[in-house]
Amino acid sequence: MDEQALLGLNPNADSDFRQRALAYFEQLKISPDAWQVCAEALAQRTYSDDHIKFFCFQVLEHQVKYKYSELTTVQQQLIRETLISWLQAQMLNPQPEKTFIRNKAAQVFALLFVTEYLTRWPKFFFDILSVVDLNPRGVDLYLRILMAIDSELVDRDVVHTSEEARRNTLIKDTMREQCIPNLVESWYQILQNYQYTNSEVTCQCLEVVGAYVSWIDLSLIANDRFINMLLGHMSIEVLREEACDCLFEIVNKGMDPVDKMKLVESLCQVLQSAGFFSIDQEEDVDFLARFSKLVNGMGQSLIVSWTKLIKNGDIKNAQESLQAIETKVALMLQLLIHEDDDISSNIIGFCYDYLHILKQLPVLSDQQKANVEAIMLAVMKKLTYDEEYNFENEGEDEAMFVEYRKQLKLLLDRLAQVSPELLLASVRRVFSSTLQNWQTTRFMEVEVAIRLLYMLAEALPVSHGAHFSGDVSKASALQDMMRTLVTSGVSSYQHTSVTLEFFETVVRYEKFFTVEPQHIPCVLMAFLDHRGLRHSSAKVRSRTAYLFSRFVKSLNKQMNPFIEDILNRIQDLLELSPPENGYQSLLSSDDQLFIYETAGVLIVNSEYPAERKQALMRNLLTPLMEKFKILLEKLMLAQDEERQASLADCLNHAVGFASRTSKAFSNKQTVKQCGCSEVYLDCLQTFLPALSCPLQKDILRSGVRTFLHRMIICLEEEVLPFIPSASEHMLKDCEGKDLQEFIPLINQITAKFKIQVSPFLQQMFMPLLHAIFEVLLRPAEENDQSAALEKQMLRRSYFAFLQTVTGSGMSEVIANQGAENVERVLVTVIQGAVEYPDPIAQKTCFIILSKLVELWGGKDGPVGFADFVYKHIVPACFLAPLKQTFDLADAQTVLALSECAVTLKTIHLKRGPECVQYLQQEYLPSLQVAPEIIQEFCQALQQPDAKVFKNYLKVFFQRAKP
Repeated sequence: MDEQALLGLNPNADSDFRQRALAYFEQLKISPDAWQVCAEALAQRTYSDDHIKFFCFQVLEHQVKYKYSELTTVQQQLIRETLISWLQAQMLNPQPEKTFIRNKAAQVFALLFVTEYLTRWPKFFFDILSVVDLNPRGVDLYLRILMAIDSELVDRDVVHTSEEARRNTLIKDTMREQCIPNLVESWYQILQNYQYTNSEVTCQCLEVVGAYVSWIDLSLIANDRFINMLLGHMSIEVLREEACDCLFEIVNKGMDPVDKMKLVESLCQVLQSAGFFSIDQEEDVDFLARFSKLVNGMGQSLIVSWTKLIKNGDIKNAQESLQAIETKVALMLQLLIHEDDDISSNIIGFCYDYLHILKQLPVLSDQQKANVEAIMLAVMKKLTYDEEYNFENEGEDEAMFVEYRKQLKLLLDRLAQVSPELLLASVRRVFSSTLQNWQTTRFMEVEVAIRLLYMLAEALPVSHGAHFSGDVSKASALQDMMRTLVTSGVSSYQHTSVTLEFFETVVRYEKFFTVEPQHIPCVLMAFLDHRGLRHSSAKVRSRTAYLFSRFVKSLNKQMNPFIEDILNRIQDLLELSPPENGYQSLLSSDDQLFIYETAGVLIVNSEYPAERKQALMRNLLTPLMEKFKILLEKLMLAQDEERQASLADCLNHAVGFASRTSKAFSNKQTVKQCGCSEVYLDCLQTFLPALSCPLQKDILRSGVRTFLHRMIICLEEEVLPFIPSASEHMLKDCEGKDLQEFIPLINQITAKFKIQVSPFLQQMFMPLLHAIFEVLLRPAEENDQSAALEKQMLRRSYFAFLQTVTGSGMSEVIANQGAENVERVLVTVIQGAVEYPDPIAQKTCFIILSKLVELWGGKDGPVGFADFVYKHIVPACFLAPLKQTFDLADAQTVLALSECAVTLKTIHLKRGPECVQYLQQEYLPSLQVAPEIIQEFCQALQQPDAKVFKNYLKVFFQRAKP
């Protein structure tokens, strides 16, 4: 072996050596006999370096996995012998191999097993067991091999081909017949032998039993001698977690409902009499988390049994299983309320399913009602944050608690389905008592009280947030709680979690303020002062900005009396913060977008006359325009690139803010009706010069482009005078990405204004195409993926543009470009349909072709177009689907074929019998199509139902392709 290259396997080697080692590995993988060198090195223990041993196993693994069938019988025998002799050597080694080597060896054994067991090596397990016997090192490897085999055969995370899945099923069937009882016996011997002397091997063996129990005969494991041993392990500290998991797998095994019930009950009896149900005596939380998972498994198994028995009409046994479930509820509650969230989280499944049963029962007993209440109290208690939760810097623990809270929310929703009245009453009790004394109550209790009110909205759902109408008792309870929330002064609580929960709840129940509008002013003040948008925490300010915009939007009818006051109070929050003054504004630019949108909504939805709206909108946007002009001048003079970038950012924010205010307009309240057209036209005039700025082009153009998109919607034809010069600037020295983003703008204008923009389109059609072709024809590195993708996306955009032009009834834009240019455009469409393996673009090209045939393909079409149809369009309809890359199993490709069929149908529609004659006598014979197939094809084409022909075309090409 190349000793120099092997040096690079050491993790501390420098990168040159490491590269060389990688290259060497690739070389050995391809080499037909390098594996033999590695096999020999392993069998003869040539190397002591762990990384080299691992490397040798990797080479063998590659050989077995990908090239085993290429080996001769003798070579395959050699691999088997190598592995067995390596295994024998492990019995005598003074030191065991490192874990990562043992695991890799086990993987190679497992790969060889799935390849050979059914054919050449049926005695695989007997050979291995005869080598390892009860030697602890051998047993360790034997158990690792079993786990590796299990993951090859049944691991759900590994994707298997149908061929492999069939093979795996056959292997498992054969193992069940031939060797599973012997394997189970070996596990029993290992457990018995090592349970007190070698906890590591015992735990590994328990893991193997747990893994295999899902697919072997359960009676081999669920019997007195095994279960008694496992229960014994439950009392041995180093074994009990694994024993717990093993019992969980046994309980989880699918089986007859009555048998399952008996198994679970007998297990529970033994566990209970051994004292395991006394949770409060147990201090080991890791064990309790596993035990909680086991109880959850037992509970859910009993519930599955109950469901099956009810379905089968076996009422007697169903009653017995329900009884069994009920006796576990006390234990479930103890685990649910446990202060450790992992222990609690593991039992939630059982709890959730138990509530589902109660929901189905016609009437609940007093005990069941008490259980529901106990679960409810447990959920309320467990929703509470603990002292350690870090609100300012949320890490992994915090994320886990947030996930846990989501699980509890599901329980709360389920509780609401079982007993909505009880839930409402419980929440009301907790809420009222907490808010009465919020000043002296800890933050987490105040937060959870408000949180529960918030959660009721989803737990007791209504349509369109109508919580305050309909059911009187529910509506008045919610109304009382909301009134308490907004009048108690709790919005001043000095903790971010309480503040945020207050605003979230106010916005969630915005309909309350239509019932009691007298509370709007105090809530608006909370939003606008140090409790909300001016809070000391940036996180609170940011979230409040969003919630404030939602609050104002949903209550716009009630906002009229407060509009000017709000606009005055948010004035400083609208400041565009320029990069140079070091002034740290309260809100980020993303948050400011919400404030601008809110200001726009207030103005547009107000009851003011148009002149007043215009004046207010001008007050809002003029500062932006003035700042924009100053900053643009500064940018033109800026030398330092970092400064240029921050100025461009700021300019972009200004355009974005102006854009965002326009979201307030609607079909009922258009820009024109509000008298605001002039203000936005002024904005356009202010922003467009940024397009000719040579610095920071990408960011400036993208901002102005977005603004233009908005203005096309808002200003309608008033925007048209600005489009030609804007387009001219955007087409100057532009890259592929610029064009890709510019084309949708032109498409929007074309589709919206159609004939109105015909002169403009005719004028800019060829300059745009030249810019596109120039980018597409640029040479690029052969394996430059991103350049290839950019060209593919630009090609799609180009065809989408042609589709918009032809589809908007503007084909004269193309026709008026002169014969040579028209032909050039048509040829690119034919190329797009045939040459590029991109079904999305191909589909668009066929849509363009059928549209052009429809418009120009008749007797009075442009001179020469009929020739073009027969010379180019008809052949394209056959050449494209015949390409190897045209994959008829792919959904996008099928859509492209469907448009290809439409094109052929349209040609037939426009040219009539002449088209059929051409296909019959000239074109199809030139493709060597058999006469009877030609006849069949032409008949399908002449069918009046287009769907018949589409289906036929797919079959036609499936037959034609090899």
